[in-house]
Amino acid sequence: MSEVNSFIYKTTKNEGMYLYVLDECDFSEVPEEIMKKFPHPEFVFELSLSEERPLAQENVVKVLENLKTLGFHLQMPPRDKEVIRTFPTRDELEALKSEDQ
Repeated sequence: MSEVNSFIYKTTKNEGMYLYVLDECDFSEVPEEIMKKFPHPEFVFELSLSEERPLAQENVVKVLENLKTLGFHLQMPPRDKEVIRTFPTRDELEALKSEDQ
């Protein structure tokens, strides 16, 4: 597959969320519901995408497919597994309760 030029935007409302579009400042293919969650897009950079060059956070094939079929790609923020792990399990909570008594 040849290279595809994309323009990548971020929003301050949702850290880690990025929007890829094919034409600079053209959000006409992006559904209104998504744009409501992506107010005031800030240009990050232009990037040539190719199946031969992987992306750090996304599957480049999926990004290319979404750009081709939808006209955009929305990259969601990564889930922070460390934050999830900081919550105690039910057993840990029970053990803490037992220690307090």
